[in-house]
Amino acid sequence: MSPPTSGKSKESGTARILGSGASGVAELLVFHPVDTVAKRLMSNKAKVSFSALSPIIFRDYATASLPKKLMSLFPGLGYAAGYKVSQRIYKFGGQPWFNEIITRHYKDDFTRVFGERKGKMMMQATAGSLTGIGEVVLLPLDALKIKRQVNPEAFRGRGALRIFMEEGTTLYRGWGWTMARNAPGSFALFGASAVTKEYALGVTDYSKATWTQNFIASIAGAVASITIAAPLDTVKTRIQNANFEQKVPGLTVVRDLIRNEGPSAFFKGLTPKILVVGPKLVFSYTLAQSLIPFFGKYV
Repeated sequence: MSPPTSGKSKESGTARILGSGASGVAELLVFHPVDTVAKRLMSNKAKVSFSALSPIIFRDYATASLPKKLMSLFPGLGYAAGYKVSQRIYKFGGQPWFNEIITRHYKDDFTRVFGERKGKMMMQATAGSLTGIGEVVLLPLDALKIKRQVNPEAFRGRGALRIFMEEGTTLYRGWGWTMARNAPGSFALFGASAVTKEYALGVTDYSKATWTQNFIASIAGAVASITIAAPLDTVKTRIQNANFEQKVPGLTVVRDLIRNEGPSAFFKGLTPKILVVGPKLVFSYTLAQSLIPFFGKYV
């Protein structure tokens, strides 16, 4: 939800939390299985063929009935819920906050360098990038979600609290690669969305964009974001899905990936993500922009 260029907030913090949180819950229920498929494809180090897809995606349930196969795509749902809802609250509620700060203190600088129109879009993108970098605080929940999806053996029957106590800072493994992925990814998400609204759809006040306009702009932003962040996302996933006691340097992952699988492996799992960009943004970004002003009427 983009604030007006004056830097003053139209919605309360509570409205942003409720709206973005609800969008995260809805997104989780629909897209967690797709995310599981993408993560398992990215973590697979063997050559992928059509006949090998079922064991890669469904693992021990490859020969099970269809209902059991589908349920197998919901591992780590508790961790996923904690991560996804927290992430959406932070991202969709935090980006406008960063944008307000930038607008309030640096609007003249952006306008002088980029011009008024492009400066507004650059402020949106920069606010998105700062928000993305800050997402690193949620890394432990993301790491637990990924391990549950692709390496459940790493838990060895331990609960979340025990893992947090025993593993400590190892849950922040890959934090540098996460920040490196999030900074350009979030810049592209909010930046491309703003460019689409401004140039393709003729929207000057982003907060007044219609549902359809938000939907179209969100698709453009998400496709740009996912594509740009894909290589670093693959590296981050490989680092995080290793066993807790196994420390794998990012550069080692990059070297082994290029040597054993080729450069195209950086984009493993990209197609499933791209294919769900439209619906995903309907349930997350677009939904958040609709619900935040709705809750803003009451809180």
